[in-house]
Amino acid sequence: MSALYPLLATALVSAAIASPKCTPIAPAGWMPVTAFQQKLKQEGYQVHKIKATHSCYEIYGRDKAGKKVKVYFNPVNGSVVKTKVAH
Repeated sequence: MSALYPLLATALVSAAIASPKCTPIAPAGWMPVTAFQQKLKQEGYQVHKIKATHSCYEIYGRDKAGKKVKVYFNPVNGSVVKTKVAH
């Protein structure tokens, strides 16, 4: 059993790195997806896909400069938490 602890720790760290913690607020308190989509459009994003993951809204699309991006947003206020730009 103790041999599993390093594997479990590695898995937990990998999960923490992959998806940021965006908010402790339950989904019932999140901005509606339609309002979030409108906010993104006003900010110049071209959204191809929106997902609610863990505690974030996660989008795949292009930013206002046309770069392909994956962005994690706080679903309560719509602020950017983490951005990954494709190369």
